[in-house]
Amino acid sequence: MLLRFAKYEGAGNDFILLDNREECFVPEAALIARLCDRHFGIGADGLMTLRRSAELDCSMRYYNADGSEGEMCGNGARCFTLFAEHLGIGGEVKFFDAADGLHMARVLRTQGFAGEIEVGMIDVGEIGDGGTWWSLNTGVPHYVEFVPDVAAVDVVGRGRAIRYDARFPQGTNVNFVQELAPGELRVRTYERGVENETLACGTGATAAAIVTSFVRQPDVRRFRIEVPGGELRVRFRHTAGTARYDEIRLSGGARRVFEGTFDTENF
Repeated sequence: MLLRFAKYEGAGNDFILLDNREECFVPEAALIARLCDRHFGIGADGLMTLRRSAELDCSMRYYNADGSEGEMCGNGARCFTLFAEHLGIGGEVKFFDAADGLHMARVLRTQGFAGEIEVGMIDVGEIGDGGTWWSLNTGVPHYVEFVPDVAAVDVVGRGRAIRYDARFPQGTNVNFVQELAPGELRVRTYERGVENETLACGTGATAAAIVTSFVRQPDVRRFRIEVPGGELRVRFRHTAGTARYDEIRLSGGARRVFEGTFDTENF
């Protein structure tokens, strides 16, 4: 069966998007891994399907590049929102669900195939303190460590070791964070499921901003975050004296790169 797909990217985090409202695509792990393969497939950090929803504008399901289902992807959700916009689904504000719960996203502006998208992330109510690192869930689990210079870090080597550490039985994404100024960070991330460093990670940027506010910059509620693929912005509300963060918003650019078809029977 021939199926249409679209390729989107947000700060260099790239995804395959499928309109699955007619449920023609069966999300088999082996097929998803082949599609995401950068040598033998389309190539992507992950794949998302857009499905119908009885109560919301649509429903998002996210799959990692290795074919495993993921709970949430922040940059993916921004690309998903732009994809829905291009399909004519919903209004300026869109409501959809993902495996981690309900989300609201706002189309701030569009120009051609590109757009500026803000997506609402789940609340954070707990931050684990490992002494020299911190852990939290911003849709998926994240490890955060501050370093003097992210350029000097072996992100793949150290990230893989931490990702598979016994302290994290379900695995974790790993973020190395450099403070540039109040409200300004530089972040590099090793992503679980991709099993490599990616050019950006939206849930990771969110985790980095929240931990920085919690540990280093308690008065800051808005962050600009440099990632290898560009820039992201995170803002939130914080209940003083607690690890409670809500009204969390992740924003940045997204873009449709190209469209095409693939044959499910012969891929």
